Amino acid sequence: MTKVTILKKENKIFSVECDGHTNYGEKGEDIVCASLSSIVQTAVLGLLVVANLELDMKRDDEAGYLSFALPEKLNETQTLQACAILDTMLCGISDLYESFSDYIELEVKNA
Repeated sequence: MTKVTILKKENKIFSVECDGHTNYGEKGEDIVCASLSSIVQTAVLGLLVVANLELDMKRDDEAGYLSFALPEKLNETQTLQACAILDTMLCGISDLYESFSDYIELEVKNA
């Protein structure tokens, strides 16, 4: 099971952690794990390339681990872009979770 923990402050996502493999299918053929990874990694790319942010990021592909946090100081444009990217990511994860809750644990916490 993959545990996804999303932390919010003032109703804005500032940190994401994904830990573990979903184990829906065999390694290399696990469509749920691949879908979840694609959603989260696309959000990371958007934050890095579109919003031009430097993330505090940790990654271990073998363990199925990825975490990242936004910088504390963002300008107005970066804040708007980051919110749009991360809220869209959460929509995608939530939709996947609705169909595959036996394989994904989703927790959204307010800090």
